[in-house]
Amino acid sequence: MAESIGWLLRDMRRARKGGPEAVARRQRARLSRLVAHARARSPYYRELYRGLPDEVDDVRRLPTTDKRTLMANFDRWCTDRRVTLDLARDFIDDPSRVGQPFLDSYRVGTSSGSSGVRGIFLFDDRSTAVTSAMALRAFGRWLRWPDAARILAGGARAATILATGGHFGSSTVLPRRPDGRRVGEDRLRVFSVFSPLPELVAQLNEFRPHVLIGYAGQLALLAGEQEAGRLRIRPTLVVLGAEGLSAQGYRRIASVFRARIGNGYGACEFMSTAASCPESWLHVNSDWVVVEPVDRDHRPVAPGEVSHTVLITNLANEVQPVLRYDLGDSLLLRPDPCPCGDPFPAIRAQGRASDPLVFEDGHGGQVPVAPVALAGVIDRAPGLELAQVHQTSPRSLSVRMRTAHHADPTELRLLVHGEIQTFLQAHQLPDIEVTWSDEPPEQSAGGKYRLIIPFAGELDKS
Repeated sequence: MAESIGWLLRDMRRARKGGPEAVARRQRARLSRLVAHARARSPYYRELYRGLPDEVDDVRRLPTTDKRTLMANFDRWCTDRRVTLDLARDFIDDPSRVGQPFLDSYRVGTSSGSSGVRGIFLFDDRSTAVTSAMALRAFGRWLRWPDAARILAGGARAATILATGGHFGSSTVLPRRPDGRRVGEDRLRVFSVFSPLPELVAQLNEFRPHVLIGYAGQLALLAGEQEAGRLRIRPTLVVLGAEGLSAQGYRRIASVFRARIGNGYGACEFMSTAASCPESWLHVNSDWVVVEPVDRDHRPVAPGEVSHTVLITNLANEVQPVLRYDLGDSLLLRPDPCPCGDPFPAIRAQGRASDPLVFEDGHGGQVPVAPVALAGVIDRAPGLELAQVHQTSPRSLSVRMRTAHHADPTELRLLVHGEIQTFLQAHQLPDIEVTWSDEPPEQSAGGKYRLIIPFAGELDKS
C-alpha cells in the first residue's frame, strides 16, 4: 500500500535534516526492496539479475537498461502480470480514456521518441504520491512564507499549461477524484499548450493565476505578451519545466512577471527528478531517485565534468521498475556544496533548450509557436513511433515519420497531416505548406532525435 503524501513529506523533512547519510540510508533500503520486488515479479529482471547476490543495495552492481530494451520486453518487464503491450497500446490509442485508470489500477503516460523509441509508462499509487510530495517540497524551496501567505489570501489560483488530449505524463499524474475530475480543479486550472497564443492570453487574463506553471519555451512566449501589455497577470511564482533556457532567459521571465522562478527537471521515467534553488542549480530528490552522470561506456564521470548520458533509478515505481536506466540527457554534477545550503546533490541539465518556431502569416505578420506545442499535437497520434518536423522556411514544414509495426503508414500519415493542419489553422496559419519526406528521421551527434527543428535562416523583416 502506498504511503500517504503527509507521511512522505514528513520523511522528506527527516531526510533533509539528517543530511547525506540519512539520504543514503533511504536509498540503500529502497533500492534493496525494489530489486527484490523486481526479481520476484518481473521475468525480465529475474533473468537480468540472475548472477547477482541475493541482496543488492548498491546501484553500481546492477547492469544498465534503456527504453528500447524495456519496450521490447514490455510484457516481461511489468511486475503486474495482467499488463501487456497490446492492452497498453489499445488504452493510449483511445483519447477518451485520458486520465482514467488502466486496469483500474494505474495511470499511463507516454514519452516522445527522441531516443528513437516511444515509451509507455505506468504509474502506481506510490509513484504518483511521491510525485505529488516532491512537487510540494519544491514549492517549499521556491516560496517564502510571505509569498505563500499572499497566494493563499488571494485564493491560491494556479494555472498549468500542459499538452492535453493525449496520454502525456505531465497531465496524467495530476491528482484526480474517483470520478475522473481533477482534485481542486476550481483553483488548479489546466490550459492547453496547443491553444493559439492570443486565446491563451485571454484565458489567463480572465483566470488571473497566482502561480503559473508550464513549459519553458511557452512561458518565454508569454513573457513577450506580458511585455507587450497584452497579457496582464501578476503571478507570485512562475514554474518552468521540460525545456531549458539560458540564464538570461530565466532572468527575463523573472523580471517581466516580477515573480519568483522555479525550475523543475524530470521525465516520464521519474517525474520529479530535481528542483531549482536560488543559485540556479537543480537539486536531485535523491531520497527517491538515483542519478548517475556517466560517459559513453556508462562509467562515472567526475563532478564538474559534463556527462555523455545519465542513468536514473526510480525508487518509487514498483509496477515498472526503472533501474539504472539510460535516460540520454547530459548532466553536470556540481563538485562542491551549493551556496544555497541545500544538502541534496546539485546538477545542471544540458541540451534541452529549444528555440521558438516563427511563421509568416502571409499578411506581413509573424506568429511564434512553442516547439513543444507542435511536437505534442503530433505525438498524440495513435500508432506513431517517431515524427520529426523540420521548418524549412517561414512558410513551410517537412515531416519525417516512423510508424509503429502495428499501424498502417498511409492512414497514420493522413492522421498526422490532419492534426498539423488543424493546429496551423487554429493559429491563423492556413497557408503553411506541409510536405513529407521518405527519408527516416535524422539522429543528432549525441544519438537522440530532435523532434522539432526551427528554421535556421533569416525571417522577412519587411
